[in-house]
Formats: sequence, structure tokens, C-alpha cells
Amino acid sequence: MSHVMNTYARLPVAFTHGNGSRVTDTEGKEYLDALSGIAVNTLGHNHPDLVAAISVQAGRLLHTSNLYGMPQQEQLADKLSDLSGMDEVFFCNSGCEANEAAIKLARFYGHKQGVENPAIIVMEHSFHGRTLATLSATGSRKVQAGFEPLVGGFVRVPFNDLEAVRSVADHNKNVVAVMLEIVQGEGGIYVADLEYQRALRQLCDENGWLMICDEVQCGMGRTGTWFGFQHAGIVPDVVTMAKGLAGGVPIGACLTAGKAAGLFKPGNHGSTFGGNQLATTAALATIAVVERDRLLANALYIGKLIRDGLADTLSDVKGIVEVRGHGLMIGIELTRPCGELVNKALDAGLLINVTADTVVRLLPALNFTASDGRELVVRLAALIRDFLAE
Repeated sequence: MSHVMNTYARLPVAFTHGNGSRVTDTEGKEYLDALSGIAVNTLGHNHPDLVAAISVQAGRLLHTSNLYGMPQQEQLADKLSDLSGMDEVFFCNSGCEANEAAIKLARFYGHKQGVENPAIIVMEHSFHGRTLATLSATGSRKVQAGFEPLVGGFVRVPFNDLEAVRSVADHNKNVVAVMLEIVQGEGGIYVADLEYQRALRQLCDENGWLMICDEVQCGMGRTGTWFGFQHAGIVPDVVTMAKGLAGGVPIGACLTAGKAAGLFKPGNHGSTFGGNQLATTAALATIAVVERDRLLANALYIGKLIRDGLADTLSDVKGIVEVRGHGLMIGIELTRPCGELVNKALDAGLLINVTADTVVRLLPALNFTASDGRELVVRLAALIRDFLAE
């Protein structure tokens, strides 16, 4: 009997090592990894630059806490500011912590504006985390059930519906921020329209709200730009990121700009582990490889190759709703629940995921090759075709 708390319905497999986009299990079987640790393994597995950077830093210092200065943390903050156009960075350990910081920041901003009960507009089918505040912001009753009372202060509207946001603006004077996933990952790989993003930016400016972009899953180059919001040519007030930032080492970040910058002072927020020497070294190494190997362009190219290949291969198959996505965030929506495809794929030596019950989710590493992409299309299309024919 395992003493690990039963919080995951784990698949019947464990891995011992990996290389590139391949991992090997305890029985010696190899798999093509099209999930990359749920968008975490930006450089795939066992990347020599990342391994070397982590090894050297581990031999020097792992952690000293945020009571002291850390050159690596300052370098990473400078780099993220350059890449994003943001002004300040708070480091934590995960996506939900980054979103928790953003929610606290929005409330803090509201109180400074004289709003006694600040509210944040959030979206249906969103996913922001599993802490009480981020769970309450999340648009899924399934993950909220059993954890009531939820945290108040959130107003929910449909995704990609600007008129719904405008309606809230007309009737709720407590709103201080809008929180938006540029790509809803857990919600089924739905992309926020570019005009919607631009209009939200304008609406936030007109009302004095903060625009918060949750890029925990889609940030770090996954959409073909460093941040998803950059496709729309806007700059949010707050951006959250985590997953792929350090290529597999836990780290999260909450970035601020404009009216959100400079709000937090010592004592307002903190993290014991956040942004320590090991995590920030790993992040700097990951960013360096993405830049050197032009992996943003690769994400666009390989993402299109996979989406086009699947759409073409499955064009004559009944039961396909849509193949969609942005860069290397790809969803294949079917007309019926398809969770069993995960185990079928595992048997076939392929790592995928199903989200929102009916959407096959693919999140390959940013250095996925064209050969990997074509192999993924052939193998996954055959699985989907057989599944829908049953």
C-alpha cells in the first residue's frame, strides 16, 4: 500500500529516464512525449545545457531565502522584464501561487482606490489553480465542489464575450480587475480572440481596472511568442507564469507594469522558496536555449505542422469537432468523451492528455522536431480513428 495521498488518478506507468521528446519506463518501454509534463519540460528531457546549469549551481548554493540578495534572481527578473515589457517580477513556486499573488495585488489595488469590496471579473471554463482563492476564480464547478464556502469577490462572464464584460462594468462599481487566460488550457484549448484582448485592454484603461493575463500554461514561448498577449500587441498590468519557465524545476512568477507596479511593499507578500538560486539558474538556462535555438519559431512551425497534419488526416472521420490551438498548445475536440484515449495512447507508446472530457490536449516540448511531429500525427490519428469507429 502506498502512503502517497490519493489526489491523482495515476496512470499505470513510471519513468526512469528520458532524452529529447522520448521517455523510458521501468520496464524499458519507450514513449513519444507529447505532453512534456503538462507544458513544463520546455526543452524536453535531459537537455545538456539545462542539466549542466543545474549541476553547477547545485554544487554552489541551492537556497538562502529571500532575506538576502540573489544575483540570479535579479538577472532573471531583468530578463523577463525585457522579454515581456513588464516592470517588476515577484517569484514564487507554482502557477497557483503566481495567480494568488495577482489576486492579492488586485484587491490591494482596489483598496488603495477606495473600493471596500473589490471584485475581479473572471471567465467561464477558466482554470487558475487549486488554492482557495484560485479555485474560487476558476470556472469549473467540478473542481470547486466540496470546498465551499468559496472565496467571494469574483464575477463570472462567458469567455470571448466583450458585451458581458461591458454589462458588468455598467452594473458593478466594485470591479477592479479582469483576469483572463490567453489560452484556456484546462478548459479545452480555447484561444482569446485578438480583438477581444485589445478591447479588454481598452475597457480596463477606461475603467481604471487592472488587466491580469494568466499565462501559466501558454507563456514561455508555447504560442510562438514569449507571452501569448504579445500576439495582440498589448501590455497587461499583471502577468502570471510558471510551468515551462525553468524547464522542469518548480518556479512561478507574477509580473507587473503600469499602475500595478510598485504596489507591494515589504510585508505585503512573500515566499520562502520563491526564486531561489537553483530555480532561477534553471530558468536562465532554459531561456538561453530557447533564444539560441530559435524555439519560438519552432513552436509556430511544428504546431502548424501537427494541427494541419491532424486536420488533413482526420478530415474524413466522423466525430471530429475541430482541431485548434496556438503554437504548441493543440486541442482535438471530439463529439463524445474520450478519456480512455489516454490509456490507449499509453499502450501505444504515446503520452497525451484529455481535458474538458472531449478534447485531446497536446503540449509538446518547444524543441519537438518535424520528425517527432509527423510521427505524432500518424500515431495519434490512427488511435482517434479507431476510437471513433468503436
